[in-house]
Amino acid sequence: MFEADDIREWRGHDVVDAGNRKIGSLEAVYVDTATDMPSFATVTIGLPTKRRLIFVPLTDATVGPGYLKVAWDKKLAKDSPSIDVDGELLAEDEPQIFAHYGLPYATGANGERRLGRR
Repeated sequence: MFEADDIREWRGHDVVDAGNRKIGSLEAVYVDTATDMPSFATVTIGLPTKRRLIFVPLTDATVGPGYLKVAWDKKLAKDSPSIDVDGELLAEDEPQIFAHYGLPYATGANGERRLGRR
């Protein structure tokens, strides 16, 4: 796994799936608020006039020269919940993102949100 501070330098680089198919461009990293470890990436997809940000888990992600490779299929990623490029992820929308990928979701002990943008 890579450190959150390092991955911010990859903003704008390609995000590819396990088969090296381009999903989009890295926009931001969301960390797990309990561990401060990278958890999800937002990836810019769409046409220049109609862009959106999708969420892709960073579990088992690797970095290469000029790209970030995720373990999830391009189609699954592109069908994931999204936000506008200038939007923000609402706390009540977090469970849907985890559910889309079949990942368990739980808030913090005091109901804190699970994801924080870096």
